[in-house]
Amino acid sequence: MMFGITRISRGIGLSIFKRNFSAPVAPFASHVAPDGDGGGAKPSDLPDPQQPVAAGRARKSAAKLAAEGGVAKNPIVAAAFASLLQEEKSLEGSKGSSGTVSDIDERIINAGTVNDLLGIPGQSKINRKQALKIVSILAEWSSIQKVKLSEFENDTRFVQLCSVLGRTNNRNNNGKGTASARTTPSTSLHVDDLQTVLGVTANDEAAKLIAGLTMPQMIKVMTSLAQKKKRSTPLLRSLAFNISSNATRLNLKECGDLLYAMASLNFRDPVLTGRVCVDAEAELAGNTDKPAPVGSILTSLSMLRYRDTAILDSLSEWMVSNSEICKPSHMSALFLSLATLNHEPSNMDAVKTKLVANLSESDFIKSTDWLNMVWSFTVLNCASSKHLASVLKPSFVGCLENERNGELTPAIKMKLLNLKAYAGIILGDASVCKEINENDPKLFVPTEASKEKRVLIAGMLDALKSLLPSESHVSINKRTLMGFAVDAECVLDAKCLPLPVNKEHPGAKRIALLVHDYHDMCQGPHTALNGVQSLACRLLRAAGYSVLSVPYHEFSTADKLLKRVEYLQKAFKAIVSEKP
Repeated sequence: MMFGITRISRGIGLSIFKRNFSAPVAPFASHVAPDGDGGGAKPSDLPDPQQPVAAGRARKSAAKLAAEGGVAKNPIVAAAFASLLQEEKSLEGSKGSSGTVSDIDERIINAGTVNDLLGIPGQSKINRKQALKIVSILAEWSSIQKVKLSEFENDTRFVQLCSVLGRTNNRNNNGKGTASARTTPSTSLHVDDLQTVLGVTANDEAAKLIAGLTMPQMIKVMTSLAQKKKRSTPLLRSLAFNISSNATRLNLKECGDLLYAMASLNFRDPVLTGRVCVDAEAELAGNTDKPAPVGSILTSLSMLRYRDTAILDSLSEWMVSNSEICKPSHMSALFLSLATLNHEPSNMDAVKTKLVANLSESDFIKSTDWLNMVWSFTVLNCASSKHLASVLKPSFVGCLENERNGELTPAIKMKLLNLKAYAGIILGDASVCKEINENDPKLFVPTEASKEKRVLIAGMLDALKSLLPSESHVSINKRTLMGFAVDAECVLDAKCLPLPVNKEHPGAKRIALLVHDYHDMCQGPHTALNGVQSLACRLLRAAGYSVLSVPYHEFSTADKLLKRVEYLQKAFKAIVSEKP
């Protein structure tokens, strides 16, 4: 009958943690081989055929003990039981002479008494996985009343086995257990907490350990995950919940670190982000000499597309009040964030006077950075003809090409065409942009939509075609010379009747339909189109279009066709009834 790592009961775990184990480690350590590669198995790894399904229950029980604070009572035993959560990546560390591994495993499996199990390490050299099997089997036997805890809890062999499993720095010390045994309790607890969480392979179990960490430790775990690019959703959700519910107020640097980690991992949690914004706003008043965390917070909010007008206004006011210590890079973070999040702060006049007026192309090393600044000014309605003229010229475009190895990115092309259209249509200053030809092939902007957005567009077109008599009454994916395409275009008269789209119709409404998915919108307490989409709508209106935005949260392909048709019909009637 096969045994394996099975359920570790709460009773035995808490009883063991109450003991003060102080037996020497070195004599027993010589019988336990170090891990092969030291890494835990990835979630996609195949399960070890030597371990039955009960192993999962053992790990869950250990995680429960850890989450409830039991692990903090004794560092050595805590680490031993934390080890039960870890699965070895391979059997390489177990391979010895021919037949040795299978013999030891077979002896563990066939052991019928406590003495049989505890006698194995003293007779043969075992690896870490086999040690884990022995401890977990003893724990299971105690939980099912097969044996009594008193039969082995004070046994030196059992205590030494736990000590070896509790050596978190086993590999770093080249197998010398004495180094770990001399570690002070406070150091052991600190190392065990972080290494256990970051080292546990099973995400669900690792997430349960978060509740026992302090606020600085939780922040360290979050930033470590970002540095390692390890996006463990259960672990991140546990961190978000525990940080959000922790009463300790975050300082400005911690706010910046958390937001940046979330942005790097593309992890959006509105509750945690809201908590961080509240703390950041409270900490701003006491910050008079550190613009770096302010810039970091702005950049991260932009990356997260989190639009909270209160914190954005506060950050903008701080930047204006402390402009003398802010570098151009910090101001750039402000303008890019405000533009991306499509928000004009309440102190916009002061922003124009103290920040916009004092920035020039010479403040930036890269031409791309200055292009981003001018584009941001345009979105925020504070770009002048002088700003636009500085980027809408062949020499500047040539600098952009040199920085990009001769090839402009689609984002750069879009911004150049946005700015040319803004200069000609909104500012009405054709002289500013006459040197740039929007029909130049090198400024061609590809308009490939994501799969999710293509589904939404298809659902919109199905509904639209039900309202139009023929294909001549609609233009699909119409490319503009302003850096973007219109998903659909149609023309309606005063009675909301469709007209041929390729002809001029005085007095009729030419409607541009734009489908906006999740990525086109800002999230947070004040949702809105992002800066890219907002500027596109303004340019279309300035060009004579009536714009119909079809956002994903109002228009769903899961709805029946009739409901989608009614949505468009109602929107068309509202547009037609609008006065010029």
